[in-house]
Formats: sequence, structure tokens, C-alpha cells
Amino acid sequence: MTTLPPPHTEKQNEVVNATPDTSQEDNVDVSSVLEESQVLDVLQKLDEELVGLTAVKTRIREIASLLVVDRLRRSLALTTRPPSLHMSFTGPPGTGKTTVAMRMATILHRLGYVRRGHLVAVTRDDLVGQYIGHTAPKTKEILKRAMGGVLFIDEAYYLYRQENERDYGQEVIEVLLQVMENQREDIVVILAGYKDRMNTFFQSNPGVSSRIAHHLDFPDYTIDELLAIAQIMLAEQMYQFSPEAWEAFEAYLNRRMQMPRFSNGRSVRNAIDRARLRQANRLIAKGGKLSKADLMTIEAEDILASRVFTEGVPENEEKPPGPEETS
Repeated sequence: MTTLPPPHTEKQNEVVNATPDTSQEDNVDVSSVLEESQVLDVLQKLDEELVGLTAVKTRIREIASLLVVDRLRRSLALTTRPPSLHMSFTGPPGTGKTTVAMRMATILHRLGYVRRGHLVAVTRDDLVGQYIGHTAPKTKEILKRAMGGVLFIDEAYYLYRQENERDYGQEVIEVLLQVMENQREDIVVILAGYKDRMNTFFQSNPGVSSRIAHHLDFPDYTIDELLAIAQIMLAEQMYQFSPEAWEAFEAYLNRRMQMPRFSNGRSVRNAIDRARLRQANRLIAKGGKLSKADLMTIEAEDILASRVFTEGVPENEEKPPGPEETS
């Protein structure tokens, strides 16, 4: 149907300027939004919790800035289209992906993008059913729990196994695609996994790839970053390494990084936990009176007793081979 222009009047001889007049606009205060949402506190906490990851932290700050600006635009009745914030976190295990996802959920909530700001972390087993008609309801139940927050799908490339014609994972992808497109104002989906496998997954599922707005890569930590992580973990638990223990721990990491199933920050945490066990055993065997320094200090012998040194193999407390973790 053709819409006719309104009758011509003398007032319409003037050229209509489609550009909004900003001369009389009110100002908006960025600091008030930042103070109200306390989003800077979340970003600072992220900096304190995670060593390195400069590119990841930069992208998170950019997303937070966009949401702040959108909020300011809405306060002045400017058109604002909610951005798509579905993400892909790629990288090896133990590099902080789950931590970043939790902080992202908090930021989104504080800036009014999602209602609740919680994180629901799942894997294929939580979404894919074992028989016909089971997968879709199972997936929808998880999505219902995640609404108003962030859904974090670990090892997302296992959702659909193309080599198995009877695999029900494709149903999960179909349900996800609908929700990611139609309800993106009420849920953010983060897909996580090893980079090469995620690239293959996106190539075979272009519908999913087209809905991912942000790709964040989490690289392996350097030896210096791993030592800094160890320092943070020790301080949180009120422990300390002696100077000799620091030398032993650096040697431990250099060896452990070359062995199977190394998991960055998670391996650092596991190594410290085992050193604490050996320290406790040493102190009890010593007997007598113990000082505060004795109870706090881990010595080189508590680290050098590791199987990494004695047998040249990873600690037997490490996770056995299996589907890798990515958080």
C-alpha cells in the first residue's frame, strides 16, 4: 500500500533536518552510572584474580564501556539496540575462562543487560538426552535455569558428533540457535573449549558461528605468570615459600609444563595443595613446638619430593586422562 504525503503547507517550505538537535540536550554523568553499578569494582577484582590475559581483560572492559554508553543513551531517549553478547572462550585448561564468565555475568547484571546475573555451567551430558524425545526438554530446562544470566557450555564441540548419525546433539544446537537469536536480551551464551576444536565446530555449524559476537582467546601462561599465580594462591591461604622453595617450585613448573595434562593455573593450585600435605607431614614428624613461621612456610623439600622430580612423571593426584577441562 502506498502512503501519500500530507497536504503541503507554508511551514513545510523549510527543509526538514533529519539530524537530532543536540543544542539543548541535557548532559549525562558517566561517573554516576559507574558508581551506581560498581562495575569498576568488578573489573578491578578481575585484574586481581587473574594474572596476565591482557587482551581478554581489554575486551571485557570494552564490552562494559559499551553497556555503560548504551545506558546513558537510554537516559536521553536515544535509540539503543541491545548488542549481541554471545561469546566464544578458547584456550587450554586452567587459564581462567570460568572466572571471566562469572565476572561477565556480574557486569551484565549490574549494567542492566540481564535480570539475575548468575552463571549456569554445563557440558554435553547436561544437555543431550539418551533417547529420542529426551534432548529438547533437557536442553530447554537448562536454558530456563540460565535465563536472566549466562549459560557457559564447556567443551562445546562435543555437542554434536558428526560421525554419529544417531547423535542427538544436533537437537541441542537447534534449540540454542533459536534462543540465542530470539532471547538474546535475556541470556548470554558462552561456548568454551580448545581453540582448534572450536574452530572446527564453528566451521561445521555456521549458524552458531554467526551468532557469536565476541571471540576471546586465553593463551597458556608463561613461567613468570605461573609463579605470580602461585604467589597469589599462597597469600590467600596465608602460606609462603622459602627462597629455596621458590627455586624448587620454578624447577617443578619447568618440568611439569612439558608433561601430559598440564593445566596452567589449576596445576599450580594442585601442586601447592600437595606441597601443603608434605609440609604438614614433615611438621608432625618433627614434633615439639612450632612457630607461626613454621606453620606458614613451605620448604624446598616439600616440593622436591614430588614425583615430577623423583620419577619424572606427573603427580598421581593429577586428573587422569579424559575429556579435558577448559575453565
